[in-house]
Amino acid sequence: MFPEYRGLITDLKNKDHHFQNLFDKHNELDEKIAELEKHPAEFSGELHSMKQERLALKDELFKILQKYNK
Repeated sequence: MFPEYRGLITDLKNKDHHFQNLFDKHNELDEKIAELEKHPAEFSGELHSMKQERLALKDELFKILQKYNK
């Protein structure tokens, strides 16, 4: 995710507790989604809401990255 910000992500994960929490939560959701996608018909409602949450986290992470990338 965001390879162009790799160095900044590393810095923020070490310095910004809020960023670290968002980043970890996004990664956890990403892993759960990957597992649920193996059986999408069984978890379609849950899968959809998890994808929305993951996208919201990604948007928030991107906003933070843009703020610090000056």
